[in-house]
Amino acid sequence: MSAPVVTNRQIVEAIEEFAPLSLQESWDNSGWQVGDPGAECRGVLLCVDLTPAVIEEAAARGCDLVITHHPLIFRGVKSLVGRDRVTECLTGAVRRGITVYSSHTSADCAPAGVSAEMARILGLTDVATLDGNSGLGAVGDLPSPMPWDAFARKVKETFGCASLRLSRPADPSWAITRVALCGGAGGDLIDRAIETGAQAYVTADCKHNLFLDRREEILLLDAGHFETERCTKALFHRVISEKFPNFAVWESEAEENPVLYF
Repeated sequence: MSAPVVTNRQIVEAIEEFAPLSLQESWDNSGWQVGDPGAECRGVLLCVDLTPAVIEEAAARGCDLVITHHPLIFRGVKSLVGRDRVTECLTGAVRRGITVYSSHTSADCAPAGVSAEMARILGLTDVATLDGNSGLGAVGDLPSPMPWDAFARKVKETFGCASLRLSRPADPSWAITRVALCGGAGGDLIDRAIETGAQAYVTADCKHNLFLDRREEILLLDAGHFETERCTKALFHRVISEKFPNFAVWESEAEENPVLYF
């Protein structure tokens, strides 16, 4: 007896059960990006950002579906003429018969989403949502206190950071026991992080004034946008495999951090 056919839509239903589109921010464009949701899916490739190299990797692996964290399309596409990344990915996906779906702020705001996954791999306990209004971020406790510099090294190692930006500690004797996190650009939640009693806040894309103005209140660690969100690949992998245990799920090896530290 042949195995039952699995469709792109069935795979995505597992993602949407975990991270419903209703959770996404109003400005976002999570959801189907290109392709045929009802087509047969023989394999799925996971990535943070879609690039032509990822499309080629999906084709080489025999994947009919690519699930990304960042949406390919944010603004209206008026033509498919040109050599920019979005155009090349759209035309490449159509040419290869590949369907693309994105789970962005819907995954960010999910209760067990991106920041909760960051907390898990960092080893935090008693994890809760950082911002109850949006569902963004997470906050939790370290198993035991850590000196600020040892904690910074742990963050750098855990998230594979080539470089780590952090505020100069106002108190060199600071010990970190409680940690707030937000994958991607989470500078806007620094007040909430301080309110929770966290001594450290791990996020990305922080502006200079945050390091300058808040250094006496919290240790701010900018671990990089890609670095804090690449855990989405393992997160989506786990969600899909729990529903489809014998299905071919790949985490992209072709994508690279677009930021080079030199």
